[in-house]
Amino acid sequence: MQSFSQVQQVFQNYLDENQFEAAPSELYHPVNYILSLGGKRLRPIMLLMAYNLFREDIEKALPAAYAVEIFHNFSLLHDDIMDQAPLRRGKPTVHIKYNTNAGILSGDVMLIYAYKYLMKVENQKRIIDLINLFNKAAVEVCEGQQYDMNFEKQTEVSIVEYLKMISLKTAVLLAGALKMGAVIADATAKDSRLIYDFGKNVGIAFQLQDDILDTFGDPQKFGKRVGGDIIQNKKTYLVLRALELADESTKTKLKRLLSEHSENENLKVEEVTKIFDQLNIQTEAEQVKEEYLQKAFDSLDAVSVADKNKTVLRGLADRLMKREV
Repeated sequence: MQSFSQVQQVFQNYLDENQFEAAPSELYHPVNYILSLGGKRLRPIMLLMAYNLFREDIEKALPAAYAVEIFHNFSLLHDDIMDQAPLRRGKPTVHIKYNTNAGILSGDVMLIYAYKYLMKVENQKRIIDLINLFNKAAVEVCEGQQYDMNFEKQTEVSIVEYLKMISLKTAVLLAGALKMGAVIADATAKDSRLIYDFGKNVGIAFQLQDDILDTFGDPQKFGKRVGGDIIQNKKTYLVLRALELADESTKTKLKRLLSEHSENENLKVEEVTKIFDQLNIQTEAEQVKEEYLQKAFDSLDAVSVADKNKTVLRGLADRLMKREV
């Protein structure tokens, strides 16, 4: 079983060797640009790790891993256009660096290339299974994005609805990538389902951790401004749980704070955080995050491979939960 850094390097080498060099350059330069911005590469690496649970020759799963990474970045490119975001990973977004039309068209071609790389997988007898898995995850990511946009307009959102949204928007692509790795390795249907459940629950825990860090993280370690979700009036788990627990006067105050765009953003963050502290929201969120993480580990433990083979995936999940950046 290879280490995280070894798998990461194998994938990076493949990415470097498969740059988009075709003409017209105006179509493909933006693709290379967004792929060059880095990021954690979690989804392709987890696909390769899932394959590596069952087989050693992870090179055979590289085309599928690249397909997942291309799709993920395609979705980010179009999300940035919808959000009118100026920056991605500290650099100008594609539609800012080039233009909106380039962002749309380059994103479109990325989606096509994701399928082209998926079709290159050596284990051709599983191609239909892979495409069905990929399609399911891709559709659900779009559904999650729509729910997220709907929530911006809804006055009432339940925690159940929020958890469904983050499951679709964040968790299913992690889970799908892991299951794709298992399928390419010819894992049993049971083991493939268990590795999917592991990824889905890790993904939900990952997003809950992100919610927590956005308010309570160290800005020097978190890598972005703390309180961003509060400033943008986002309905995170912290907000929704606070609205459930608060008395009427506190609930009214919190709703007011999160329905306006304050000129004094620091004061707004301070006041909302004070309400979270009064209601012990950070602890509540940490407990729910740990519950999902434990569900993930229970599924991983049940996969029928040697425990030593699971160490790297377990370590990665622990690392994600303890991250500060």
